[in-house]
Amino acid sequence: MPNPWDVGSARLLAWLGFEALATTSSGFAATLGQLDGSVSADQALEHARSIVIATGLPVSADLENGFADDPAGVAGTVRRAGEVGLAGCSIEDSTGRTESPIYEMSEAVERITAAAEAAHGGERQLVLTARAENYLHGRPDLADTVSRLQRYQEAGADVLYAPGVTREGDIRVIVDSLDRPVNVLALPGTPPVGELGAIGVGRISVGGAFAFAALGAVVRASRELLDDGTYGYWEWAGPGSVAARSAFGTTG
Repeated sequence: MPNPWDVGSARLLAWLGFEALATTSSGFAATLGQLDGSVSADQALEHARSIVIATGLPVSADLENGFADDPAGVAGTVRRAGEVGLAGCSIEDSTGRTESPIYEMSEAVERITAAAEAAHGGERQLVLTARAENYLHGRPDLADTVSRLQRYQEAGADVLYAPGVTREGDIRVIVDSLDRPVNVLALPGTPPVGELGAIGVGRISVGGAFAFAALGAVVRASRELLDDGTYGYWEWAGPGSVAARSAFGTTG
């Protein structure tokens, strides 16, 4: 399940044949010239709405920590996710605060419980993904991560996700410790898709990788133009233009 960062990339990914999409908080923030964690709930939800409208595919939104500390605030964000036509959303257990980056277990569970009730209790049922963020915040504690995911499962989450875990053995431990689908973030060192499927991983996402790959291509092309004065970037810009014309003419 790839992560588009704007309407154009969403339509391109739909044209390529993906059957579901997920937004990326870091990729979307980059389109605004901002860093991850700086986007508001209103901005994130309006962005998610635009992706839903652009493709008609099921879309899950990266809603960071629900844009609230308290469970009621998280539940309110999830309810709003249903109102913009999303098929699912993810809520993470990171606080956004450097001094205490991860919510304490009891507080984190209360937040997922509230999110699950909101996701499953409205007119539109949402698939709730609960994220354990230890590995993205300098806390590579597999035991605590597994314990958190188990508690989030008990709290009603439909999908469990520990971004940053890349070792096959650790991923296998997580999968074997849970009874619901596990999402894995495709990072350098992560086993290939086929191997993850054999382990039992239910879903794979790329986070902001595609967005930053695109920005990396812009940097590379710009450096060539500035430093060399040549146009070799057309080697990949040409096929991209052809793909865009095909995708934007047939999707949406």
